Order: sequence, then structure tokens, then C-alpha cells
Amino acid sequence: MEFKSHMSKALQEARAAALRGEVPVGAVLIGADGQVLAQAGNRTREWNDPTAHAEMLVIREGCRVLGSERLTGCDLYVTLEPCPMCAQAISAARIARLYYGAADPKSGGVAQGPRIFTHPQCHHAPEVYDGIGADDAAALLRDFFAARR
Repeated sequence: MEFKSHMSKALQEARAAALRGEVPVGAVLIGADGQVLAQAGNRTREWNDPTAHAEMLVIREGCRVLGSERLTGCDLYVTLEPCPMCAQAISAARIARLYYGAADPKSGGVAQGPRIFTHPQCHHAPEVYDGIGADDAAALLRDFFAARR
């Protein structure tokens, strides 16, 4: 099967999150058949829920759609390196491949900080591809936070 990036959809979700006053992070979950299962942007402030990260929202919806707690064979596109909470959820859901845009030196949990997927207690590590749409994702975050200073 030919590779097709879905990062543009994740960036659209991140832009929509920014318009809602949320930290602009977007995610898209792709099923094993190549179809979009779920897409979302952060909603932590809107829902007063610290777990309402874009990744968590698409994982929940993908599990609902598939009727399973496992997302085997699915791909996840995220505009920002997942935090430790989201990385652990990605592992628990058994997502096959993670594609993310910008690195997150402050709060990342994949290539930064605790590096969840390399931890001995991690039961599943997805294939990880970073830097997909990184410039656009980083610019969106930079502009969002600059406007708040």
C-alpha cells in the first residue's frame, strides 16, 4: 500500500483548537483499511478535562467505532509529540504507527522526557515517525503562544 500522510487533517484540527482558545494540537486516527476513524483537536479547557488531549479523544472515538479497546493496525497522526499520558494510551491501545510533527522538549513523552516506548514496562511500542509537518505545527504553536504573551 502506498503511503499517504494525513497530517494536513491533523493540522486543520489544531487550527480549529486554536480558534477555540485551546493549545493547538490536532490528531487523526486512521484505521487498518486506510479510512479516517476519528479526528479531533484539544478540548481540555472547553471540557474542563485535563485528559481531553487530541490523541486521547481520537483513541476513545476509534475504540468506540471499532468496538474494541485495541486499535491494532491503526495509524495515529498528531501535530505535536505526545505527552507521557498520551504515549501510554497509544501503547495500551496497541496503535501500529505514530506520526508526529513538532518535537516537544518541555512536555514530550516519546523522544523527550520519559521516552515511554523505550521503558521496560511498556507492553507495546508503535513504529514512530517524527518531523511530519513539523514546521507548520511548530509555527502554529509559536504563533498561538506569542499572541498570549
